[in-house]
Amino acid sequence: MKKPSFGGGSESNKRTRILQLLVIVAGIVAIIVGLKITGGSDSDVNFTQLTEESVPQQISSQIVPEYRDMERALACMVDDKVYVLATRGEKPTTGYDIEIDNMEVKEEDGKTTLTVNVLFTDPQAGASLTQETTYPYVVAETDITKLPDKIDMKIQYKE
Repeated sequence: MKKPSFGGGSESNKRTRILQLLVIVAGIVAIIVGLKITGGSDSDVNFTQLTEESVPQQISSQIVPEYRDMERALACMVDDKVYVLATRGEKPTTGYDIEIDNMEVKEEDGKTTLTVNVLFTDPQAGASLTQETTYPYVVAETDITKLPDKIDMKIQYKE
């Protein structure tokens, strides 16, 4: 008596197809597990760097004075918008500057980290500078909708 046939292929072809299917499923599982281990994906943050005149009053009068002498980045929410403040600390002369190059948000284990990549500009050697204490900072309005759990500032020097 013959065995019933399902699909018209030989037993060897069926085993090959099952093995191929198992390899594909194992690959998909490996990709999913890999994403969980590495923490998922990063996403760029859209932002607009503000002029000093367009910085919200609450930020310029309360937050900037408290943090201007530190070298750091922080975020605050004003009128349901998230703003990022990046500061260079106290400098002895004019000619120092800071700008935000880009920002990324990464989610890992249910926590969000905002990485703020900033560009520092120092005065050129031999330049004629005003000898006054300055506190370079920049404020940007972002498209993120909630405050991050952590903020990292990465610094590069502009040539």
